[in-house]
Amino acid sequence: MKKLLLICCISILAVPAFSQSPAGRQVISLDQDWEFYKGSIGANIDTTSLSWQQVSIPHTWNNIDMQQDSTYYEGDGWYKKTIYLGDEYKDKRLFLRFSAVGNVADVYVNGRLMGEHKGGYSAFCFEITSAVHLGEKNIIMVKANNEMRPDVIPVNNRLFANYGGIYRHVNLIITGKLNITTLDYASSGVYISQENVSNKSADISVKVKLENKYDAPQKVDIKAILDDEKGEFVQSSAIESEVSSQGVTVVEIPVPILNPHLWDGRKDPYLYAIKVEVLSHDTIMDAVTQPLGIRYFDIVPGKGFYLNGKPYRLYGVCRSQDWWGVGNALTDSMQKVDMDMIDDIGATSIRFDHYQQANMIYSLCDTLGIMLFTEIPFVNAWSGKESSNAKQQLIELIRQNYNHPSIFAWGLHNEVYCKYPTDYPAQLTHELNDIAKSEDSYRYTVSTSGYGKMKLPMNGMADIQAMNSYYGWYEGKIGDLEGWVDGLQKKYPDYKVILSEYGAGGNVSQQAYHPDRPKDVVGGQFFPEEYQTKLHVEEWPVIEKHPYLIASYVWTMFDFCVPGGWNRGGVLNRNMKGLVTFDRRIKKDAFYWYKANWSPQPVIHIGDRRLKQRTQSDNNIEVFSNLQQVQLWLNDKLQASPQQGTNDKDFIWKNVLLKKGVNKLKAVGMEQGKRYEDEIELTY
Repeated sequence: MKKLLLICCISILAVPAFSQSPAGRQVISLDQDWEFYKGSIGANIDTTSLSWQQVSIPHTWNNIDMQQDSTYYEGDGWYKKTIYLGDEYKDKRLFLRFSAVGNVADVYVNGRLMGEHKGGYSAFCFEITSAVHLGEKNIIMVKANNEMRPDVIPVNNRLFANYGGIYRHVNLIITGKLNITTLDYASSGVYISQENVSNKSADISVKVKLENKYDAPQKVDIKAILDDEKGEFVQSSAIESEVSSQGVTVVEIPVPILNPHLWDGRKDPYLYAIKVEVLSHDTIMDAVTQPLGIRYFDIVPGKGFYLNGKPYRLYGVCRSQDWWGVGNALTDSMQKVDMDMIDDIGATSIRFDHYQQANMIYSLCDTLGIMLFTEIPFVNAWSGKESSNAKQQLIELIRQNYNHPSIFAWGLHNEVYCKYPTDYPAQLTHELNDIAKSEDSYRYTVSTSGYGKMKLPMNGMADIQAMNSYYGWYEGKIGDLEGWVDGLQKKYPDYKVILSEYGAGGNVSQQAYHPDRPKDVVGGQFFPEEYQTKLHVEEWPVIEKHPYLIASYVWTMFDFCVPGGWNRGGVLNRNMKGLVTFDRRIKKDAFYWYKANWSPQPVIHIGDRRLKQRTQSDNNIEVFSNLQQVQLWLNDKLQASPQQGTNDKDFIWKNVLLKKGVNKLKAVGMEQGKRYEDEIELTY
């Protein structure tokens, strides 16, 4: 066993020992023991004289100022790490893989520039073999910059915060001279496609991209091993190939499967695994494992989404990745908290707004059976200089996530507009669609408009037209949503349409009796939670009965940061349309409304519970529940039977009379002989 030594400043810190993996590849976390300096470092500056801060990855320097101040730091942030690599890595290839750095990263090893990456949400990988010194200390330095640039999407901070820093994992990847590529846009180098899928058979094809740094071509066997969900062997296929010492060699391995166990969304998200091994004389030179969820899907205009030949409603939430006080530098446990909440609410789909998210999140969606609409951050505005970067980020999004069975659509833009279909952003969208279909002809493409009209210059360029419609908030009245959907279906019955955003702001610290829409939703300071609840209670039943809408997404699951002085609803820099507060501590009433409608788990929840101080005796009490025999008790007295509200999950008791002082309310429901309760206290 040999040891890899990490050296920071003058300290030599022992780390876990590593030996050559039997699979021919090592992946070593470099998340710990970095140094950070906020500011620019000029040429010929002695970096040892600077005040460096000890940090771990994930890290951002904007977790406080972007969230709490009207101004924030934009500029350079430098990271430094010293590592020792021994002679055991002779004749190996070494790569640095960054899961994300915001927003532009320059990576140096021993003073040499390894490469620059533009874009703060996708992974990137640089080979560092020629720059390292074996048997010596090696200094890694990363310059991260979060200034908004016209050539990097997004081009502004108007919709969400673009935090600076190395905020996702960093790994050192070590392979032999012949390996499955790590440099194909930082993808796995393995691409699994499916055709002719049914419960009787499936034609699986595994494409592998190989690199050979030996002086001569090498003959190898490439094996695709299929394991079931328990990790037990099912079958394998293999081919022999000669790998050129020039360029990249691409091989495809057919893996026909009989009687496959289908990946069936939330009902049964069954996952196989395919392990690709590269062997020379029975010695494993490299290996990569990827998930395989065997499924097929389709969209039938007017009838909706079909998974494995059966209707499958897609409803759920949009998800922003940042947390209060943390920014985007989430730990894995925080990522899981988010997914646990989305799982708990019963969503069948998520729209990732408006950027590529952590690979762990995609993997959790595979495991939970939650289908995804994921997109690049070509949002809100255009500069005319971002074409190359938008294309790069789209290719990264697709190749890095190609094998996730949960993904059904690639998003090309959100709320980007122009006057004519010949204008720059429209032409760029055409080109993005062509790239997406060339990269992945199986999945759908989506373009998203903030206007509820079908015939706009930026619309109709993708397979699906998504629309953000905020009836009852930015436009019209709550009741206008149904007329809008009916009008689209009547005029465009053969179109594929997604309701990509809907919702309203809701501040859990602000309460009101029977509130109307705030008079000023752009600059107003009073966004009572009760209005948010009212909007969702009225709009979901409309969506529910319109399968014409392929998918629908609440904006949004979690409150999030909009930096630079966004000031709405009484909290600076906070978009409060989430169903859960920014710190993930409070699930708003609307959360439980959707859980009652979406989740198979027993739900009973008394609404308007934070309006604790009542100023009138006569009250309507609303309960959200998916249980049977729902009852309401007031001060231990059973109330009369409820009326049905907007659907069968909405129970309303009218003219409930509170007594002076403290009143105890208890809602009760039954399921399979088991009793469930929710209790609150109200003061009159």
